[in-house]
Amino acid sequence: MTEPIVITIAHKLGKEEALRRIRPALAKACETFPLLKAEQETWSDDRMDFRVRALGQLVAGNLTVGEDTVRLEVTLPWLLHKFATAVQKTVNSRGRVLLEKK
Repeated sequence: MTEPIVITIAHKLGKEEALRRIRPALAKACETFPLLKAEQETWSDDRMDFRVRALGQLVAGNLTVGEDTVRLEVTLPWLLHKFATAVQKTVNSRGRVLLEKK
């Protein structure tokens, strides 16, 4: 098994506003990327555990929303691990846009 990818994104929104923005993000990502299909999304307070299929491969992870950071941990199957850098860049850039103070 491969090491998980961990991405931490700082924000200045506070936990409640960050949660409000992030809760619909997985569904929107699946709409944007047709090769991505959500299989499970379970929220418990400020933590989401999820499983998605990407290119037919199961991807599992969790996301925790804090007062000033969002931490995402994703474990990619070995077949998708070669795309880890691209995944990190995409999640980082889209996450920053989502969490920009407006």
